[in-house]
Amino acid sequence: MSSDFQKTCQTAGVIPVIEIDDAAIAADLSHALQAGGLSVVELTLRTPAALPALHAMKAACPDLIIGMGTVLCADDARRAAEHGADFLVSPGLTNPLAKAAKALALPFLPGVATPTDIMRARDHDYHFLKFFPAEAAGGVTYLKALGGPFGNVVFCPTGGIGPDTANAYLRQPNVICVGGSWVASRALIKAHDWSAIEDNARKARAAVKSGV
Repeated sequence: MSSDFQKTCQTAGVIPVIEIDDAAIAADLSHALQAGGLSVVELTLRTPAALPALHAMKAACPDLIIGMGTVLCADDARRAAEHGADFLVSPGLTNPLAKAAKALALPFLPGVATPTDIMRARDHDYHFLKFFPAEAAGGVTYLKALGGPFGNVVFCPTGGIGPDTANAYLRQPNVICVGGSWVASRALIKAHDWSAIEDNARKARAAVKSGV
């Protein structure tokens, strides 16, 4: 895992996790996020529009660091890389997926939820991990408990995190950043409410900077 990528995510603080159904509006979405001050975005590979949207967002805002999430297999990783993904995110980790990510030389955030998951990820030399599903798996209290046996591992918690809970995670010493869908929810994207998305992005960025 690139230390530069880890520092970039730490600086970003909040990474919007986005599910998009229409690639035609991807450029508008990327402009809204960038105007709100966010620099790192995760699209999810859950819709047919995800890969073309990734390509469109990269073309519209080349400075945005855009990754592809819900990468479940080596073929998903390959297709995401071909469409310009800057990094990969998965809810879990398999040996073939780890091998594919290393071959593509892209930063990769494998998902973990248990100590066994973490140990498997460390065996593949991954120490910056996605903690998923964060709230359902035990939230901040669970992350505190993981800090003892896994002092050299840091996390990007994702799953059930909102604007009222994000900074409770960010205050934890083993948390680099958080992921969440509230910045650009599916409802806001469908409504083409770019001003609301920009405002949410600006508030998220301001909260991270202030440490609220």
